[in-house]
Amino acid sequence: MRQSYLKNAALLTVSDVVLRLAGMGLRIYLANALGGEGMGLYQLVLAVYSLFVTLATSGVSVASTRLMAEEMTGSPARARGMLLRLCAAALGLGTLAMAAQWALAGVAAQWWLGDLRAAPALRAAAFGMPFMAVSAVIRGFFVARQQVGPNVASQMAEQIFRIGVMVTALELTQGQDVGTRCALVLMATAGGEMVSAVLMAWFCRREAPRAFGHDRAQAPLHAGKRLWEILWPVEGGRCLASALHTAENMLAPACLTVYLGGLRSMAVTQYGCLKGMALPLMNFPFGLLGSLGVLLMPEITRAHIRSDHRRLEILLRRMLRLTMYFSALIGAVFWVWGRPLTEALYGSPEAGSYLEILAPAMPLLYLESMVDGAMKGIGEQKAVFRYSVWDSILRIAGVMVLLPRFGMKGFLFVILLSSLFTCLSNTRRLLVVAHVRADLAGWLAGPAFAALASALAGWGIREGLAVLLTGGRWARLLAVCAGGAGMGAVCLLAGWPLGLGEEVRAVWDSRKSDRQENRKVLDTSR
Repeated sequence: MRQSYLKNAALLTVSDVVLRLAGMGLRIYLANALGGEGMGLYQLVLAVYSLFVTLATSGVSVASTRLMAEEMTGSPARARGMLLRLCAAALGLGTLAMAAQWALAGVAAQWWLGDLRAAPALRAAAFGMPFMAVSAVIRGFFVARQQVGPNVASQMAEQIFRIGVMVTALELTQGQDVGTRCALVLMATAGGEMVSAVLMAWFCRREAPRAFGHDRAQAPLHAGKRLWEILWPVEGGRCLASALHTAENMLAPACLTVYLGGLRSMAVTQYGCLKGMALPLMNFPFGLLGSLGVLLMPEITRAHIRSDHRRLEILLRRMLRLTMYFSALIGAVFWVWGRPLTEALYGSPEAGSYLEILAPAMPLLYLESMVDGAMKGIGEQKAVFRYSVWDSILRIAGVMVLLPRFGMKGFLFVILLSSLFTCLSNTRRLLVVAHVRADLAGWLAGPAFAALASALAGWGIREGLAVLLTGGRWARLLAVCAGGAGMGAVCLLAGWPLGLGEEVRAVWDSRKSDRQENRKVLDTSR
């Protein structure tokens, strides 16, 4: 069991990094192919699309993992019957979401997004909903079986197909209207969902004899009631959160248009630079914390279940300290190199200015995401949802009040304020529930000093590499990579005696003990 866990954790970590790299590369290509206005339109479509994706998949995904895990401990025939019923429910929800998005595409484009060019893209994206929902159920089945290989393989195939079709379509339609090109991008996304669903169904058919035997499906006990008890709170909660998020994304360009005196295209361009260029760059390094999450989150959950408060406190302190050091370094890197990076990747100094302004919020953004996972690990999902809803309401109010008066400055302030609220709320709740005392010196002072040292070093490196920064794209990327590596080394040296070294050694020792335990399991099995 331990060997299987380590193998799955390693596979998930590697695949997550690869998929993030591919997704980031695709984002960079789309930004250059569609331009600022095209990326803004694309982000607007995604805002509505994500709401219907939540309707199609959120409930059945959770239900599949939980109900299949329950049924496979009993009768294989009933487990087969439960999988069939889950697939039928997913197909129904996916078809409902597809029909709703198709029917409302025109209304959403005209009245919600304020741009009729979004309608074809919304209709194209709708076709992937049923396939996406069925894939979510089958993924849950494999998660319950503790098999991550099929899920990883299908995601890789989906991404390869999606990227190939998008690049081909955009290269063949250069110079055409951005609405048409956005529709092709979303059509490729729907095609990728179809490929993924077909692969998942094939994997499931191969695994079915081992999982269920050759018995015919039987009706599981109280299947409808059990499914409904999971579907309605999960669907309701996540749809509410998604609807609030969608409302914010629809209001932002409209309020920016008011500030810009009715120049809708300029508002969409600014919105696209922030949402489609700057924010994905900010979120990308968080994938590197995946290994830390894979190592610590299951241990946090186990310590909570066993009521091992001492172990829980040690793990939470380690998570908070390492996250703060990493996020403070990333914030310093974006503060120093944000503009050269976006100029090299997108040809957009405007996106770089957004990175520089939001750089101080990096510790808040990353810490909030890690704390979110820890809160769910100790059973505080309701608190996480409550803070998320309040945050969405405050963001919507901030967008409506500040954007018409201050434009993008107001939007950036809303993002900073939102990050502060969610981070403080979730972290305070986590510390109270886990009975952990705050360590301001270890969590704030040490990372702040290391980040300041790395930022000063970064400015020195930037002055020394000024010649490269005046060159072409690859010269600028080389300068950014060299500067980031130098800043990372300085941060490590500055933070090592302040507690960073202690935490790194602790994580390394835990991995070493895992490998030793794995060898013992193998020797025993022989």
